[in-house]
Amino acid sequence: MPTVNDQIRERVEAFAEELTELIRAAAMETVASALGEGAVGGGRGRGRGRRAAAAVAVRVGRRGARAASREKGAKRPPQEIEKLTAKLGDYVKSNPGQRIEQIAKGMGTSTKELNLPVKKLIATKAIKTRGQKRATQYFPR
Repeated sequence: MPTVNDQIRERVEAFAEELTELIRAAAMETVASALGEGAVGGGRGRGRGRRAAAAVAVRVGRRGARAASREKGAKRPPQEIEKLTAKLGDYVKSNPGQRIEQIAKGMGTSTKELNLPVKKLIATKAIKTRGQKRATQYFPR
């Protein structure tokens, strides 16, 4: 007869497997929508098989959709940074007092992608801050 600890371990492992499958399915849906419906299905005649789509899904899941188009360690083009900086400045003007997590969610990007643009806006005194660390709020000047 299995012990209570064995039963708990079995249920946790079953949950983890089910969760892994759901995450994998969600990633495949994301890839399918990004590549166009049917491109993931079998990859016949399109040059992309399930393995390639799965590799893209893993990259998209880890680093975000925009970052997946760049190689690891590659810098963002200056035009992309400038465009994101301007978009961030406009967002802060229309939504003063939000934290970086809220801003990233509202803009549909990651906080990591916003680090450099925030620093640029603070350096040029386009925005000001209140608070420290994760509690920092951003306001227009």
